[in-house]
Amino acid sequence: MTHIGGPTALIEVGEWRVLTDPTFDPPGRHYSFGWGTGSRKRTGPARPPADLGPIDAILLSHDHHADNLDERGRAVLADAPVLLTTEAGARRLAGVTADVRGLRPWAETVLTAPGRPPITVTATPCRHGPPLSRPIVGPVVGFALHWPGQEHGVLWMTGDTVLFPALREVPRRLTVDTVLLHLGGVRFPLTGPIRYSLTAKRAVELCALVQPRTIVPVHYEGWEHFREGRADVERAFATAPGGLGDRLHWLPL
Repeated sequence: MTHIGGPTALIEVGEWRVLTDPTFDPPGRHYSFGWGTGSRKRTGPARPPADLGPIDAILLSHDHHADNLDERGRAVLADAPVLLTTEAGARRLAGVTADVRGLRPWAETVLTAPGRPPITVTATPCRHGPPLSRPIVGPVVGFALHWPGQEHGVLWMTGDTVLFPALREVPRRLTVDTVLLHLGGVRFPLTGPIRYSLTAKRAVELCALVQPRTIVPVHYEGWEHFREGRADVERAFATAPGGLGDRLHWLPL
């Protein structure tokens, strides 16, 4: 894995090259997220799109917030043969590339290419805010990747989510080896203490349930509305039971 910044990571599996939540705009701009919320981008990507090389597929947790898909990120969508996202996102992005697939939670699809092992992708539940917030914040989805030869479980990208009952289904349905953990404890002045992504405390609770061998944090830096950074995550995991802190792997930007 290569962490590009924010939620954006490049996952290389054999000859497969999969990009998550493309964000490539430079810093400084303020973006509106709707309903009186917004945020300013503080840092740019660690690599520009031109330096990434060919992309085989994009995993897009949701398309309607710029911290997961910004303007330069949208331009990258056309360069990937396959785009996986929410059902609503697939309707909005129809035609941006040849193969746009919308998935609801627990639906499966398969990435195939000549001479490569298939990658089975299972969509996982997300709730991008408090109960009853989905009509306002919109649908989000996570992705679990399984391919032949995996020994210890799937690679799971959580997507932007809080900890809620449907997310607790993940360890009951999947064995997770590596989790790409979307953090940040997102909060806005307009809505006070309400959170829209995992806090460090809730991330520890989730990982205690899932028991991944490797935990890779993303979505914790680069934006004003990310309210918990690396130091907060490290403190929370340092006292976590079962040695969860030893499983944290911070990818350099």
